[in-house]
Amino acid sequence: MIISVRKWLDRLKFIAVFLICTYAVVQIFNTVTDWIAPVDKYRIPHGRAVKVFQSDPDLQLESDSITSRIRLFYWLGE
Repeated sequence: MIISVRKWLDRLKFIAVFLICTYAVVQIFNTVTDWIAPVDKYRIPHGRAVKVFQSDPDLQLESDSITSRIRLFYWLGE
C-alpha cells in the first residue's frame, strides 16, 4: 500500500479551509442575529405603548384534561 503524502496534505488543507469557512459563517450569522434582536424584549413599554398580554390567575379551564388543552391550543392558535 502506497501512502501519498501530497494527497493527505491536500485533504488536510481542504478540511482546514472548510472548518475556517464554517466558523466564519457561524460568526457572521451570530453577529447578524445579535444586530437584529432587540436588546431587552421584555422591558416595560413606555410612551403610548401598552402591554398586550396580562395573565389572569382566575382563568381556569373547565377541566385540565389533555383533550381540553389540545382544543384550546387549536382554538387560540398558540
